[in-house]
This record gives sequence, C-alpha cells and structure tokens, in this order.
Amino acid sequence: MKRKDFALRIAGSIFGLVSLLHLLRLITGASVVIADWPLPLFVNIFGFLAAAALCVWLWWLSLKKA
Repeated sequence: MKRKDFALRIAGSIFGLVSLLHLLRLITGASVVIADWPLPLFVNIFGFLAAAALCVWLWWLSLKKA
C-alpha cells in the first residue's frame, strides 16, 4: 500500500468516526453547551452528512485504481 493510500484511509476513518459521533448525538439527544449556548440538534445533521460524505470520498479515492 502506498503512503498516499494509507493517509487517505486514516483520514477517511477519522471522518467516519466523527460521523458516527454526530449520529450518536442525534439518536441519544444529548445536550451540548458551548459558553452558555446550547447547541441545537439540527447542527449534527449537517455534521453527520458532511463527515460521512468526506469519509466515503476519501475511501473511494484510496481504493481507486491509478
């Protein structure tokens, strides 16, 4: 495996983990407060979609034949 492919897979895995954490907050409804400001739950919908899209894209790039 080339270094580039390995780096893409690591980054894709990190984005996958982040997307799962966004999904976990959506499922559990856990509250997040930043400096006395409660973070709305709908923010996690965008976070989940963006992180999942980046995860899929990076893994696709790492598996793509040159």
